[in-house]
Amino acid sequence: MQYDNYIKMEIKYHFSLKNYNTFGIEANAKEFVAVHSIEELETVLAENISKRKFILGGGSNMLLTKDIDALVIHIDLKGKKIVEENDDFVWVESQAGENWHEFVMWTIDNDFGGLENMSLIPGNVGTTPVQNIGAYGTEIKDTFVSCSAMKIDTMEMRSFRNSECNFGYRESIFKNEIKDQYIITSVIFKLTKRNHKINISYGDITRELDKLNNKTPTLKDVSNAVITIRQSKLPDPKVLGNSGSFFKNPILLKSEFNKIHKKFPEMKYYEISETEVKVPAGWLIEQAGFKGLRFGDAGIHKNQALVLVNYGNATGQEILNVSKDIQETIFKKFGIHIEAEVNII
Repeated sequence: MQYDNYIKMEIKYHFSLKNYNTFGIEANAKEFVAVHSIEELETVLAENISKRKFILGGGSNMLLTKDIDALVIHIDLKGKKIVEENDDFVWVESQAGENWHEFVMWTIDNDFGGLENMSLIPGNVGTTPVQNIGAYGTEIKDTFVSCSAMKIDTMEMRSFRNSECNFGYRESIFKNEIKDQYIITSVIFKLTKRNHKINISYGDITRELDKLNNKTPTLKDVSNAVITIRQSKLPDPKVLGNSGSFFKNPILLKSEFNKIHKKFPEMKYYEISETEVKVPAGWLIEQAGFKGLRFGDAGIHKNQALVLVNYGNATGQEILNVSKDIQETIFKKFGIHIEAEVNII
């Protein structure tokens, strides 16, 4: 058994990360190791205290612009289970290395409600709280109860409750105050067992269900609608390298937005509070003329302007240059700054 653990935890050198990032960028890790249990993670951290470390999950929300001059620790913890339930709710725990979409499908197969609108989002469960991922009117914070995490420098385990995570739009404490200090090892969600709150407030989902004349959709129906929509707009990373939405939708003060809206009355927007407005970044990029453009092997997807793609051999730097060009053009045209949602490495 010790021999098996040794093989599992073998540190590899000058290791290609091409298959470990959804952009399919060719970049190397100085050192690489995959861990499959809390014990293995603790051992790797303890035996490599002095080394720089880079924590890698599903590789779905990052753009590699250079080689990683560090020990890359790939979190490959697997497993999911029910930890508590009553007549109305179920608390389910997933290990960090579980594929997010496969986990969502498991909850739907068990008729557990709350995650169906986030079907087909790429990546692993452990990184979902970091970004507070969301889609079609739902976010992780809506069902997130807590997560377990290991402190990198002391190997101590800690639980973070929802209220401690400072969730915001694609934001959390893990991206800000305690960035690079903890490794999330598992996440607990509270889901419904009955009286599901079906959320079809987004027009795309409503239209998809209307095509089927479906007036009383189930969790599976909503999930299928979301999958159909995402597949029609977003390329499969296994076929065309990408990281989903590259940019955040900018949030503006209403006073600021109203000035811009006078110049561009056709601009789409959503009121998110009494004082703030969200503008679709995809609309801005499309209006700036970037949708479908290609610059060598880096480009903007033809069906969804929010998605930057790698047509085969683009470098991370080339994709980053395209993103900067988009940001500068939009700021000059609209006076709006759009931020990258992906992590630039």
